[in-house]
Amino acid sequence: MSKSKKLDFRPNEFVVYPAHGVGQIVSVEQQEVAGFSLEVFVVSFEKDKMKLSVPTHKAIEVGMRALSTPDVIAHAMKTLKGKAKVKRAMWSRRAQEYEQKINSGDLIAIAEVVRDLHRNDDQREQSYSERQLYEAALERLTREFAAVDGGDEMEATRQVNEVLSSRVVAA
Repeated sequence: MSKSKKLDFRPNEFVVYPAHGVGQIVSVEQQEVAGFSLEVFVVSFEKDKMKLSVPTHKAIEVGMRALSTPDVIAHAMKTLKGKAKVKRAMWSRRAQEYEQKINSGDLIAIAEVVRDLHRNDDQREQSYSERQLYEAALERLTREFAAVDGGDEMEATRQVNEVLSSRVVAA
């Protein structure tokens, strides 16, 4: 347990936890777990009404990271503008890949899922599972965009939808 592996996260800072998206560190505290004293980051996910305790020495290992930089946000927007890449594999296999990308915490991978699953009004309807994956990816993406910009999620969603719509007109 080397202290050098511990990232420099502080209370009130927003972070991204791969399986849950954007959360805010509420505090760093000592907790008693199975007879051991453990220093943990207490991360609050306000929208999900959930709190998560992440051992400080494991934060990097589990993939917890700081919010993306504006450069990464710009790259994600560029990814959204690209042409959808739909593989010919069976849906169950594709769904599994999409789920992995969403839970990776990688903003670019999440943007790829949003791009690939986005449907316009004139395209065939999505299945229930496609819609669920699309909405999960869109929510993760817009939450991080909003947290980086310091804006609100509705505005971030509007911007993403604008990019997705403009892509179709240009195509």
